[in-house]
Amino acid sequence: MKVRDPEGETWRVTRRWVPWRRRLRSAGTGPLDGLNGLGDDPVSAVIAIVLLVLALPFIILALFVAFEFVLLLLLIPFAALARVALGAHWTIEARRGFTTWWDAPSGDWRESGERIREVAHAIGEGRLPPRTVGADDDGE
Repeated sequence: MKVRDPEGETWRVTRRWVPWRRRLRSAGTGPLDGLNGLGDDPVSAVIAIVLLVLALPFIILALFVAFEFVLLLLLIPFAALARVALGAHWTIEARRGFTTWWDAPSGDWRESGERIREVAHAIGEGRLPPRTVGADDDGE
């Protein structure tokens, strides 16, 4: 549920579908960012080919991981349906923008929905939840 606090800041109060917190990475912090310009001349092209041969096992491993990820994406709808139907307990979280600010365990699907509405209403009135997630916990 999306809500604005009295200062105009956008908050999102939702169920967390996975048992872990999301880890967001900034743009430009990937492992291959230093390879810009590799292969522009013959010497760097040879270096690039050698690096490619050395990286081949990692590329094959990445393909296996991608296959597993696709398989996981195919299974998520069934897992979510089972989780809703069997009454698993949910964790709800309030995010300020996209940064997790607060989270708390909740009950089953119905109880967590009621708690989401309560927290969103409180945020809309300016009663912000106390911060339970530190800036170092959510990937910032």
